[in-house]
Amino acid sequence: MHTLLTAILVIDSILLILCILVQHRISGLSSTFGGSGSVYVQRRGAEKVLYQAGIVLSAIFFGLSIVLWFVY
Repeated sequence: MHTLLTAILVIDSILLILCILVQHRISGLSSTFGGSGSVYVQRRGAEKVLYQAGIVLSAIFFGLSIVLWFVY
């Protein structure tokens, strides 16, 4: 049981890392220091799917981490 949950956690973490790295960042380094701060961007298509997948994968990661904490 512990090995299966750990394997699922590793696969989920790899997918979460890939999902975060593939996402397109609208604001660059210039917005960090005060440039174009109030731009609203609506996600569409693949960007929306990646955003929602990142939320789901992070929730799964958090839940599996808690479950493994209690199992171990």
